Amino acid sequence: MKDYYDILGVARDATQDEIKKAFRRLARDTHPDANPDDPAAEARFRDIAEAYEILSDPQRRAAYDRGEQFGAGDLFSSFGGLDEILQQFFGGGFGGFGGGVRRRGPQRGSDVAVVVDLDLAEAAVGVSRTIDVAAPDRCPVCGGVGAEPGHDPLRCTTCNGAGQVQVARQTMLGSMMTVTECSVCRGRGEVIDTPCKMCSGAGRIDSERTLTVEIPAGVDDGTRLRLSGRGGVGERGAPPGDLYVQVRIAPHPDFTRIGNDLHHKVQIGIAEAALGKTIPVPLVDGSATEIEIPAGTQSATVFRLGRQGMPRLQRRGRGDLLIEVEVLVPTALDPEQEDALRQFAELHGEEPIESKRRKRKRRGR
Repeated sequence: MKDYYDILGVARDATQDEIKKAFRRLARDTHPDANPDDPAAEARFRDIAEAYEILSDPQRRAAYDRGEQFGAGDLFSSFGGLDEILQQFFGGGFGGFGGGVRRRGPQRGSDVAVVVDLDLAEAAVGVSRTIDVAAPDRCPVCGGVGAEPGHDPLRCTTCNGAGQVQVARQTMLGSMMTVTECSVCRGRGEVIDTPCKMCSGAGRIDSERTLTVEIPAGVDDGTRLRLSGRGGVGERGAPPGDLYVQVRIAPHPDFTRIGNDLHHKVQIGIAEAALGKTIPVPLVDGSATEIEIPAGTQSATVFRLGRQGMPRLQRRGRGDLLIEVEVLVPTALDPEQEDALRQFAELHGEEPIESKRRKRKRRGR
């Protein structure tokens, strides 16, 4: 494992200020732009930059002190992290090291999001929906080129089509070349001398179009479908964005969905629970079936109907329908019902409290 303290020439208990000063001093001497004839300069500077990247971050430094190792992916991805360090110390990146500035080119089209409302039955079978999408579309006059018909884009003379230029900057290391985006073509490498009057040179215009989207069976509330390339048109030949369809499913009066299963609650009386009952059960497609509640069923008992739930999205099979039984206890009994229930309690060895009505009757009132 590399000894980052030794690379920077600092003690293991060095302060953050000492680490920063050490990096600044070493960078002045070892940066590749300051050593154009030394092929090993870039490797040395990379080690110094890695050491600073680790030791300047308290969490990474603590992990390093514990013996943890860091891969290249943890440090510089295309030297993106190093560019940030150079910005802090020297005000910009350096030409010939760290990749410079990428040519931007035409920008990709924008992503577009729409919401589609369904009910549970539609989500169970899948549907086609016609939607209106407001997004940039290709200019019908210039065909997306951005120039008036008969006028082609021209190579930028400032950057000679490269999309970037080198600028001399005065830094703590002296005069160095910084690569920056061309301000004339904005990194595209070409300019339009006669912009299209319809789109003002953008190659696209705001538009609204109608699309038909297929919603697959089994979508859930909040499901987001990505339709690649169906979003806004990109700049002057760049790829289009994507269309995201957000599914919103209305609550159902009979079912509660949990994953791919559907839950349905039925209510029965205490006599039906004790003696058994056949009850109708609705299905998500609008039809119904019957199930038998066996004698002695307790409240909160759940019965399962296999494969009567929701289809598994983009997979075979479907969930189940779960029927939960709720036994209703009567809250108001007429005298006949009360007497019958007390007779049952007596036969069952139960001792319910005496009602006010029976107390008055016993007292002769």
